[in-house]
Amino acid sequence: MNSRDTAASRRQLLKWLAASPLLAFPGLAGLAAQTSPRVPQARPDPMIWAPGDLQDLITTPADAINVFDFEPVARKNVPPAHFGYMASGIDDEVTLRANREGFLKFQLRPRRLVDVSKVDMSTNILGVRYDTPIVVAPIGGHRAYHSGGEEAVARAAKVGNHLMILSTQSTTSPEAVIAARGAPIWYQLYATNKWDVTKAFLARAERAGCLAVAVTVDRNGGRNQETLFRLQRTDTRNCSACHDRGNLEANYRTRPMYEGVDLSGLSNIQSSALTWETIKRIRDTTRMKVVIKGILAHEDAELAVKAGVDGIVVSNHGARSEDSGRSTIDALPEIVERVGGRMPILIDSGFRRGTDIAKALCMGATAVCVGRPYIWGLGAFGQPGVERVLDLLRTELFATMQQVGAPSIKNLVPAMVRRA
Repeated sequence: MNSRDTAASRRQLLKWLAASPLLAFPGLAGLAAQTSPRVPQARPDPMIWAPGDLQDLITTPADAINVFDFEPVARKNVPPAHFGYMASGIDDEVTLRANREGFLKFQLRPRRLVDVSKVDMSTNILGVRYDTPIVVAPIGGHRAYHSGGEEAVARAAKVGNHLMILSTQSTTSPEAVIAARGAPIWYQLYATNKWDVTKAFLARAERAGCLAVAVTVDRNGGRNQETLFRLQRTDTRNCSACHDRGNLEANYRTRPMYEGVDLSGLSNIQSSALTWETIKRIRDTTRMKVVIKGILAHEDAELAVKAGVDGIVVSNHGARSEDSGRSTIDALPEIVERVGGRMPILIDSGFRRGTDIAKALCMGATAVCVGRPYIWGLGAFGQPGVERVLDLLRTELFATMQQVGAPSIKNLVPAMVRRA
């Protein structure tokens, strides 16, 4: 291509950019103007008035207008490798994007002339009443984001009376977390491929007082976490000071759930050998309620009902275990239909707004688990950040319930949402 052709192509590109919604993104319009001042600039509609400068960060939790305000502060505070681990999807991160874009496929249908002067957001999950259907999802290694760790998150969950689910990869013991929460929690299980490890985890969680075990069934293979790997390269710390990668036992010896557990014979903690027989064995071993986390197809939801488990979590692991491209909100309707009310259905992955949560509840979810946003809050400001994140989500859900005409959770019904 000669220089004249190149210049012509460049002009065509800039003309396209000038009329494109992409100009709504901060900085891109300015770039187009700088490269070709003769191109007329089309103003995006609607204009975006929010600060576009990522250096213009909130300085206190009270300054946050939505949960997204916490992410750049956490990025500034948290070491690159730790932030990258939390932020990563896998491969092309198609599913990571789909989890957010999926909510655009569904619209709420507001109803009017309903008395919503009082709104009751309380809900019952496996026989326990909580003030909100917003659940603190299991995420490993909270102390990687703030020294307060899981105990800070538990105290924040206590403020709003949220159910909290503790990860196997926790950096704090379940006993300490339950004490900080002031109430029983759930335990999330990475079963591994060794039954003795599974049994030890179940015994520890039950002894600590956990009400239910959420068995993760979607972490069954390797993964290419590109965002993590790229950010790791920018981390100048000596990671060996905290991480011993010599072998599996050395790597996990500082994790409370692994104390005294024999990991010999394992090369990783993935659960690639899980079957429905394993689920039965877990049910027969523990008195905790058993929930399966990672269901995405109605066939598996029906099998879960037949297996007699107490509930399921519709989850793609926050797009951290597979890159199928399918969001959990897309998967929810077929699962709700086949379960037919025979067990509670929780859902996670991509929830950031009260409207997101309301859509899932209208479609039949019992509760919604939120993960990354509270980690942003933790990384940004510790416990006060987590409290503010959860407060914002409760506030948005409250307002959404008023708008759709639902004075209680039971009034959020399928007729209030439709596919766009």
